[in-house]
This record gives sequence, C-alpha cells and structure tokens, in this order.
Amino acid sequence: MHEARATRQAGTNPSFRAGQLRRVCGSLVLVLGVMGATASAQSAHLIIVVGLAGDPEHGELFKKWGATLASTSEKLGVAPERVVQLVGQTTRAQVEKAFDTVAKTASADDSVFIVLIGHGSFDGRTAKFNLSGPDMAPADFAALLRRLPSKHVAFVNTASASGPFLEELKGPGRAIVTATRSGSEQFATLFGGYFVDAFSTDAADADKNGRVSLLEAFEYAKAEVTRAYEREGLLATEHALIEDPEKMASMLSLGSTRDTAALPTDPRLRALYTERRELERRVEALKLLKGGMDPKRYLGELESVATELAMKNREIRAAEAKP
Repeated sequence: MHEARATRQAGTNPSFRAGQLRRVCGSLVLVLGVMGATASAQSAHLIIVVGLAGDPEHGELFKKWGATLASTSEKLGVAPERVVQLVGQTTRAQVEKAFDTVAKTASADDSVFIVLIGHGSFDGRTAKFNLSGPDMAPADFAALLRRLPSKHVAFVNTASASGPFLEELKGPGRAIVTATRSGSEQFATLFGGYFVDAFSTDAADADKNGRVSLLEAFEYAKAEVTRAYEREGLLATEHALIEDPEKMASMLSLGSTRDTAALPTDPRLRALYTERRELERRVEALKLLKGGMDPKRYLGELESVATELAMKNREIRAAEAKP
C-alpha cells in the first residue's frame, strides 16, 4: 500500500519527477564520462602498408599518403614506437612481421588500425592486395588479424578491387573499410588520399569533439570522392563501404586533434593554406583519374589546376612576407 501511494506520488508530483530526471541525467553523464575516459585511455597502434602501384606516378602518391598518415598519427598522440610503416618494395614477410610486432605489444583494450594503401586486383574469384612478390588475399590477412589480442581493430583497405575484403574479414571486434564495393572496381582509387586527410582537417570532425573517429574519416573521404568525380563530370568507379556491426567506428580514433594543426592561426593565411591543399588534392585526383579521361582534357585540366596552384603559392608567399 505504501509502495502504491509512493508510485502515485511519483507520477503526479512535478518536484519528484524533476528530481528523478536530474538523478537519471547525472547517472547518464557519469556513465558517458567513464566511457569517454576509457576510450581515451586506450593506446592506439597503427600499421601502414604501402604496396605496389599501377605506375610510378601513382606509386609516389601512395608513398606520400603513407608518410602523411604516419606523421599525422604521431601529432595526434600515437607513440612513434606504436607506428609500423612499410613503404617501397613491401613483401608478405614484412607484413607478417609487422603484425607479429604489434601482437606482442598491443593489449586487449588497445585499438589497432591497419591501413593498406596501394593497388589491388581481382581475378573473378579472389581479390588481392598487390605486394612485391606474392600478393595477399583476404584469407591471408584474416590469419594475421587472429594473431592480434586487441578487441578493437580497424582494417582499412584503400586499394582498388578491395570490396571482397569486407565480407571475408568482418567479425567480432572489427570495423572493416574498403574503398570499393566489389572486386570489379579495379581503377585507381581516390579514397586513400581523402581518408588520410581526414585526420588532420577540422571539416572531418563532424561532432566537433576534437577527435576524428574512424566513422568520421570514412564519411569525409566518401563525400570528397563523390565531389571529385562530380567535379570532373566522370562516372564514379569506386564506392567505399564500411562494416561495423558493433558500432565501434564512432569510438575509434588515432587521438586528439586539438593543438596539433599545422595551419597558421591568422585567418587569411589559414584560408589560403586550405585552398592550396584543395588544389594539391585536385592535382592528385586528376593523376589518379587520367585513365578514364580524354588525354587532351586531362592535360588541359592538369595545366589549369597547376597554374592555379602556382598562383596560390605566390599569394601565400606574399602574405607571409608581410609583417
């Protein structure tokens, strides 16, 4: 009877309901705070694998993306000893060694990012990531992922023909990202460059919490790829996918972006630097898309953007020379 009366009071007394709401909200904030602290306390490990490219020009771009991701991750707070970068004539043995190195140092609560940058192939049955010597199929990477003790793994394949990796690598504790939705999308992909950019641009931090999550990087890169194809009037030959059944991608990040920006604090200079980066990315995109473009159009657009870039560099030098 007392319980029934108390229940009726709870339903009719505004002060009681307000107090109850405050207690619930306070508990929720506490729980979310603990979750955030736990996520921040985890150490991130990063394996960057730059494989073979379709041609030397693409190869230079892929190496640049790998180097940029490595330097950016350290600025975000990933300890240098937790970054393994494979560049050049990368072999399967080197990839296996990199996974073994991380497996020995990563704990179950750490997060592990694996990012593949390069060229992929598909023979109608099996997709592969191209390396010097034997290429690696999804099954090869699946065996390596099983060696990792971490319960939080992000596997990102930015290569062409990467789609089949998603289905074969998905599993508990894994968020899988591919630059394409199938093995038949075999043209050079733009996704990797924009994915790398995401971790150092404010535009990718959708919730403005000072951290770019895997999901935010994916969404940013996917949107920028769409813009690039639309800008050139070309039919998109890549469609990125993400497999994240446990919704980990929104929690996983390489670290805090606060106080790590290399851009100038002066608003005008900052805008000029951003515009220059966009022009640089357009040059890179054109180089990757040239296989699907009319040669004359490609050379004309490349010359036009290169001229804009040169003028932007001149404008930046003039602005920096002013006291």
